[in-house]
Amino acid sequence: MSETLHDPHPKTIGNPASWVIQSLQTAGHGTAEAIDELRSVPRAKPRVRVLMREDISHALRAGWEDFKAARSDAMFLVFIYPLIGLAMVTAGFHLAVLPLLVPMVMGFALVGPAAAIGLYEISRRRETHKEVSWVSAFAVVRSPAFASILMLAAYLAALFVVWIMVAEAIYSATLGPEHPTSLMVFLSDVLTTGPGWAMMLLGTGVGACFAYAALAVSIVSFPLLLDRHVGLPMAVATSLEVMRKNRTICLMWGALVGTLLVLGSLPFFAGLIFVVPLLGHATWHLYRRAVI
Repeated sequence: MSETLHDPHPKTIGNPASWVIQSLQTAGHGTAEAIDELRSVPRAKPRVRVLMREDISHALRAGWEDFKAARSDAMFLVFIYPLIGLAMVTAGFHLAVLPLLVPMVMGFALVGPAAAIGLYEISRRRETHKEVSWVSAFAVVRSPAFASILMLAAYLAALFVVWIMVAEAIYSATLGPEHPTSLMVFLSDVLTTGPGWAMMLLGTGVGACFAYAALAVSIVSFPLLLDRHVGLPMAVATSLEVMRKNRTICLMWGALVGTLLVLGSLPFFAGLIFVVPLLGHATWHLYRRAVI
């Protein structure tokens, strides 16, 4: 890939907080434009390709190249994610929240596509040979598609909340409704009793349904909104079409993402500093292979 071009008239940046405030003010001035973008109908409907396993390999390789080129910026952007994971674990050691620890940690992947929006922007800018820094990620707040992005992110957040509510209901119907008396007693009940196995199997099956719903709606919709003036309905419809045409490949991708997120959570979620940027950049390149 060719070298990134440098802006001949660089703008000075005071500090992250002031820059974000300025960007939000700019975004506020374009509210009408954002609303028009939200419901816009594209002149040309995006076309969906049939994906192969090689497309996943290509996306990962290209994502790795993006990560290497913008390593420090990407790691800075996702540094908050391990802290969120640790906060969840800390909360989980309160006995009232302990049964929801695993659903909270795994459910965090449901909002991952929205959380990686800044990484998509970095990959997009590298693709067009623009200068890239951590500040580039915040350019999405000035995008005409920002309102659509927020609405789609709200859907994923709502899906996460509903999943936690369902997970709590599953615990109450199996091992609950009483709170566990200790961590060791809870683990023993989960691993050595019939209700514990029922909770795991039922929770895994229901959780897979939530993961499928998130994947189908978001596998290409966020990158597509950043890349083209398609409007939210068309972005979601295109994502669903990608899933319909490439169900096996999409499920392989979802399984790969889930596996890497689990591995990245060890130890103490530190690996997410590397895994999240890789997956974010790779998602952009998978979108490029899936939509033309």
